Amino acid sequence: MTQPLDFLAIGDITTDAFIRLKDAEVHCRVDTDECEICMPFAEKIPYEFVEVVPAVGNSPNAAVAVARLGLSTALVANRGDDQNGRDCLAQIEKENIATDFINAHKGAKTNYHYVLWYHEDRTILVKHESYPYRLPAISPAPRFVYLSSIGGGTEAYHDEIADWLELNPETKLAFQPGTFQMNLGKERLARLYRRTDIFAVNVGEARRILKGEGEPAELLPAIQALGPKVVLISDGPKGAYMREGSESWFMPIYPDPKPPYERTGAGDAFSSTFVAALALGKNSAEALRWAMINPMSVVQYVGAQKGLLSRKALEEYLENAPKEYVPATIL
Repeated sequence: MTQPLDFLAIGDITTDAFIRLKDAEVHCRVDTDECEICMPFAEKIPYEFVEVVPAVGNSPNAAVAVARLGLSTALVANRGDDQNGRDCLAQIEKENIATDFINAHKGAKTNYHYVLWYHEDRTILVKHESYPYRLPAISPAPRFVYLSSIGGGTEAYHDEIADWLELNPETKLAFQPGTFQMNLGKERLARLYRRTDIFAVNVGEARRILKGEGEPAELLPAIQALGPKVVLISDGPKGAYMREGSESWFMPIYPDPKPPYERTGAGDAFSSTFVAALALGKNSAEALRWAMINPMSVVQYVGAQKGLLSRKALEEYLENAPKEYVPATIL
């Protein structure tokens, strides 16, 4: 790289196979938001169709969102030397994302996940392959690093990332923790939490990190106390929350043009679009308005990337937004 990148995403890449279910039921607890998908055991269960989507994952999804908004973007990831890996690489290249930091490992498999898709929501069966994770030589330092889901056994890799960030204070860090990163705990990743400029999770994830309950407005300052400067908490179709400094805001969703078709990637679209708006010179309140538009579009399609918008298309939605589509200050 001869010029600083606007955006460098770090995280695992995978292929998602969406299996559209037809014979299933969802059972939810009356006292919590926890639900289970249920199907007959030891039976042959029909499905409608399968759609395979390569080059996805939290960080690849974020990279695609930002690239489509016109920013210079690269991805740090690992893949196998199999056909799935080649398909992922080709798809990333199509999105004008630099692939210099995507490493192929001889004899290894590329991550492959199965998505059980029922109505508009999904349950994902995940398996992270084991790779020799090493941070490449990154120079010059990008304006933003976006860190998200990485497989297990990568504690040393996270320490390496934290070391690099501490040596490059001019780079802003956006952190959208994945399952393993949340399982590691806020204490083990305290250096990353303290270094984070933008932290993004959903309500359930915030509660899991804090090991407690609470409404979004209560979770915001508790997460902020761990170190992040700006905290984003999404609450699905209910909207999203943000805290910066001593102020908190609520942002409603952008009105859906029709009922959601499939919700995978809505959170990735929200957080990465917020970061992209900051990189384009918007303030946090403006970035929050940008951030809620891409999820609205993403949930109209299968997979996390098909509905991601160009900057022109997103700005057209902004121009046509209803007057109530503005962030509101909350206590």
